[in-house]
Amino acid sequence: MTSFSASEMMIVAAARELAGTRVCFVGVGLPNIAVNLAKRTVAPDLELVYEAGVFGARPRRLPLSIGDPTIVTGATAVTSMFELFGYYLQGGLIDVGFLGAAQIDRHGDINTTVIGPYEAPRTRLPGSGGACEIAQNAQSIFVIMRQSQRSFVERLDFRTSAGTRVRVVVTDLGIFHPDADGELRLDSLHPGADLARVRSAMGWEPRVAPALADTPAPGDAELRLIREELDPAGVYTK
Repeated sequence: MTSFSASEMMIVAAARELAGTRVCFVGVGLPNIAVNLAKRTVAPDLELVYEAGVFGARPRRLPLSIGDPTIVTGATAVTSMFELFGYYLQGGLIDVGFLGAAQIDRHGDINTTVIGPYEAPRTRLPGSGGACEIAQNAQSIFVIMRQSQRSFVERLDFRTSAGTRVRVVVTDLGIFHPDADGELRLDSLHPGADLARVRSAMGWEPRVAPALADTPAPGDAELRLIREELDPAGVYTK
């Protein structure tokens, strides 16, 4: 299995970053696959928490949404969203929260509200949902998103969620971590990517680690888990 897609690279890179994590607040899509891959590899004690109110989930198949009944399979608790946010999230029991973004800036601040002026936006996005609360109350935040000048911007059109707790940003080109000043720093390049390509897909000049690493390619075992167990239809990975 020497070939792999950009999505598979992102999933594997994010899963590896979860090594040793105990409790993870996750949604559907690439984050869901990454978390389930981590549970099967580097974080066997990982507990999955879904926004619908499910703690300790063990989905038998790929969930279609956070309301998909499969997420309650083998769960240790099923509560209301109010209880989940009030007792688990705000209670400080979530180690990692996954967030998506339409825009992200150099400090990890996230926009999921509007593109363009708030009063007359070009595009109105879903908004915060629980993202703002997750960003403020989870011990750390992971972001997975494809990289482009439209998404990695110098200035957000709207700041939905603060980036103070962002610990890692995994893109289709590399892996970013915040440096001592809280600014995202490129620490690793994925196979096939180079600095010129990374710079061309950002709205600012990125900080680069002095010892820039090469992200190890996905292994056969990781790809087999993704393709045979976690997303056999290739809904999110092709």
